[in-house]
Amino acid sequence: MARRLRFNGTGSGVTGCPSVHEDVDSGEVIVHGPPLTDSADLAQLQHLSQDEVAVVVPRDLLVDWTPKERTRQVRAIDLDEFAGLFGAFEHTAWRLETRGRYASDEKNDRWKRFVDTGEVGEDWADADEVRWFRDTIRAQTAQGKRMERVRIVDRPATLGQRYLLSSAEGNIGFGEDIRNMWRADADRLRLPAEDFWLFDSRLVALLRFDEDDELTHVELITEPAEVVRCCRIRDAAWHHAVPWKQFTAEMRGDA
Repeated sequence: MARRLRFNGTGSGVTGCPSVHEDVDSGEVIVHGPPLTDSADLAQLQHLSQDEVAVVVPRDLLVDWTPKERTRQVRAIDLDEFAGLFGAFEHTAWRLETRGRYASDEKNDRWKRFVDTGEVGEDWADADEVRWFRDTIRAQTAQGKRMERVRIVDRPATLGQRYLLSSAEGNIGFGEDIRNMWRADADRLRLPAEDFWLFDSRLVALLRFDEDDELTHVELITEPAEVVRCCRIRDAAWHHAVPWKQFTAEMRGDA
């Protein structure tokens, strides 16, 4: 069975070599770079077997991109503590949404209204379960802080994705900036199938779901290499994603 490898980073912004990958299951680290070929250099290496290849990498590559601990340091938090992060961030909160369904979206009246009519209604943000989030984000963005999302959309879009496209106008109305991207474009950019929030470019909140698409808990990660990896994902996704208004207009045109 093929390994599940995650790209951590590269020491070169041009050729992508040398680079570091990590096996997400075993934790093993894979480094690739230019081979060491000079016979005099190879003669100085100890314990190099016939099947092994020596590669040359800059010291900074290992310092910047290899894990700093034997196991990734995470702290699991419950959903109440997670909710508190939205009132505590100082500058930016950024989200990558990659799933086709979020079970939590289907437990309110606006979901039923959307299924019945294709619209969430203009008053959906006044519902009790949404009001606290609406008011928190309004207060944060009123201070000049930014809250942004990139949502991946399948082609054709799932029912859950269409629901989020419909409700996005309300989120934008109380301060969010939302962009969308087709799944094929995300795959071309090799964006990971991960759902996470990135707060102030220093704290990753990785969302964990069960088999029924229920959000069960959140893992907080502050490991520098992992935070920088998510910052790179954010930069690529935000650059290539399309503003919500433009994206939905193009979808209507396709239809």
